[in-house]
Amino acid sequence: MLSVYNCIVNEHDFRLVLLAAAVCTLASFSAVNLLRHARRALHKRFWIGVAALACGFGIWATHFIAMLAFSPGLPHGYNIVLTSLSLIIAIAMTGLGTYFAIVNERANADLAGGATIGAGIAAMHFTGMAAFEVEGHMAWDSALVVTAVLAGILFAACAVRVALIKGSMANRLLATALLTLAICAHHFIAMGAASITPDSTIVVPAGTIASGPLALAIAMGSVVILSTSLTGIGIDIRGRRRAREMERMRKLVNAAVEGLVICDGETIVTANDSFAELIGMSSRSLVGLPLGTFLTDAVLGSKLRGDQNESFEAELIAASGVSISVELIARAVDFGETQHRAIAVRDLRSRKEAEAHISYLAHHDALTGLPNRRSFNTRLDQQVAAADINNGNYVALFCLDLDRFKEANDLFGHAAGDEILQSVARTISQLLGQNEMLARLGGDEFAIIVPGIVTPSAASRLAEQILDALHSENRNSRAGWMVSTSIGIAIFPIDGNDRETLLNHADQALYRAKAEGRNTFRFFEASMGVEAKSRRLIEQELRQALMRNELKMVYQPQMQIDTGEVTGFEALMRWHNARLGEFPPTSFIPIAEESGIILQLGEWALFVACQEAASWEKPLSVAVNVSAIQLYSHDFPQKVHSVLLRTGLAPYRLELEITETSLIKDTNRALAALRHLKSLGVRIAMDDFGTGYSSLSNVRAFPFDMIKIDRSFIKSVDKNAQGAAIVKAVLGLGRGLGLPVLAEGIETPDELEFLAGESCAAGQGFYLGQPGPIENFKHLISSTASFAGGMQSVDVIPETVRRQIPS
Repeated sequence: MLSVYNCIVNEHDFRLVLLAAAVCTLASFSAVNLLRHARRALHKRFWIGVAALACGFGIWATHFIAMLAFSPGLPHGYNIVLTSLSLIIAIAMTGLGTYFAIVNERANADLAGGATIGAGIAAMHFTGMAAFEVEGHMAWDSALVVTAVLAGILFAACAVRVALIKGSMANRLLATALLTLAICAHHFIAMGAASITPDSTIVVPAGTIASGPLALAIAMGSVVILSTSLTGIGIDIRGRRRAREMERMRKLVNAAVEGLVICDGETIVTANDSFAELIGMSSRSLVGLPLGTFLTDAVLGSKLRGDQNESFEAELIAASGVSISVELIARAVDFGETQHRAIAVRDLRSRKEAEAHISYLAHHDALTGLPNRRSFNTRLDQQVAAADINNGNYVALFCLDLDRFKEANDLFGHAAGDEILQSVARTISQLLGQNEMLARLGGDEFAIIVPGIVTPSAASRLAEQILDALHSENRNSRAGWMVSTSIGIAIFPIDGNDRETLLNHADQALYRAKAEGRNTFRFFEASMGVEAKSRRLIEQELRQALMRNELKMVYQPQMQIDTGEVTGFEALMRWHNARLGEFPPTSFIPIAEESGIILQLGEWALFVACQEAASWEKPLSVAVNVSAIQLYSHDFPQKVHSVLLRTGLAPYRLELEITETSLIKDTNRALAALRHLKSLGVRIAMDDFGTGYSSLSNVRAFPFDMIKIDRSFIKSVDKNAQGAAIVKAVLGLGRGLGLPVLAEGIETPDELEFLAGESCAAGQGFYLGQPGPIENFKHLISSTASFAGGMQSVDVIPETVRRQIPS
């Protein structure tokens, strides 16, 4: 080791030794960083080559700078071929060792790679020494040579292992120190092993390179290559960092469900898969394209680059050329140390479709697809405003209401009812022109707007076509059920100058069409308005009648014809209005039924009649009329039961009169209600027998206790042969079924005599007793009254009838 020391101190220029050490340290630091970088880099082979070039050139430079510091005191030079070969060996061996250390996955591959680099240091050194031409003979100390080779291999192996350990800067500095030590230790130990014996006979060849220019070239080349290597590392690290940021950004962007685009100015930097799928391109192919490529509005691009942070609706052009409705929202983001714009892209197609569907539902009927009342009102207002009445072009308004639709709906079910409505809508729509509108206003109500009507006859023809078309359509309907319609027609400006008036008048005409037989049409007439106004006034006053105590009950006696005994009374409602005067039941009861007020009136009448009957001393019966609306109310039997409990009237004394027409609406429901009432002990009478649709089947199916012959058959029964035949048939039917028959409307002694002769059980009418307050009949309801007294109240009975009354 003393020879090594003497070699360094006495035979080297110390300044160049320091330069060699500096170059060696820089080369080692570069080699360590390149080695670590190459292990992580995507293009490993490229960076292994860069590391081999930088590290090999650094080792070579260190050797020759140190050789230039060596002063043997003899003429010398460097063989250019061997010098170049030594550089190639340094680069090749360093590259081979780096490849082993990084690519080979075997155990201790890093140590083997480092040892290869150490062997390369030795090979380069001795090849370089062979290139050293000197005027003398060179001898080697084999022990020091071996020591130099082992030192280089050992320190280089340790340097590579430490360099590849993950850690902080301390690891890199330690690896740099070990590699520097490997290069320098090998060089100076090997230089100490060499000894030169001068020989003047040996001449240095003229083609050798002088040490001065070589030193300058090596130093400059070393600095350039090593600096370039470090710069490359920095650039690559920055690129990798940017790539990682880009990848993170891409993953973050892809995490968004909606489309997201990152733009640098106008250029797309990255886009998520949602946006790529929306456009119909891959996300990678979008990078570098201008965002404006996909926007129809050129001005929108500048708005997105602003700082308004507003949302914009736009049309996006997909790769297929399809226009897509989107909402764009731009925000400024920092990306890669540069400000970019993040643009969120929301696909509005589903929302637009939903909005269009909502708008459609807001203006159309969901079942038939026809315009609804809202659209109808708007269209009618428009047609009224645009009508050219100066040229005789009017607007006709048709209001339609299906006949017997509720019966069809109840009989066949709601699904069949829906089919009927759809069929009606389809049938009528086929008859209308482009400018004519059919709308469904609700339920089974329809309306038609027909602009450009010149004469009412044109409206009449259309109404007839509608009636004929529905008749033809119904021939193939389910179960042969025929659904017709009634039509009311009003014409602008003849029948009204605004929508409300026209609708009101068309409704009045429709009501007249229904009242006059249905399945027909009627035009509005001024008299209809007066009638409708009167009906509305009656309805309005009737709603207040109970609170004003304007209603009262009168009673008409019912008599056993064969004995003349009063068996009960029929309770009849009367209404006296302070403003309108006296109203007979035939004028206000139909209005009460149409408006639904009959439920309150009927409940009041039932309670008052039962309460009055409960106060009578004699247990006479009381008969109360029940409307169809009452019968079909869900809780009518319960209400009857409640009234009986509240008034204390015995159930057998209450007789409920049910008309035939109220039974056909829903036979099963009516039968259930009547059976419930019978279970309470209440008596049931069929009122107005003979005026319904299926009297015989009703008598057989329902649990009646009495049949009441309608007054229309009793009138002049003694003179009308047909009427007499019908009455005789009904009386015979009653006897056959074991049901008593009561004749209504007896007004003459001859009528009474006929009924007595035919063994009619009971009767009532003006001849037997006019309706009046119960005070008029106190002598009949008092227990002190005798049978004769009862006969006194009907002493108008003729003698021929008296003789038929058994004693």
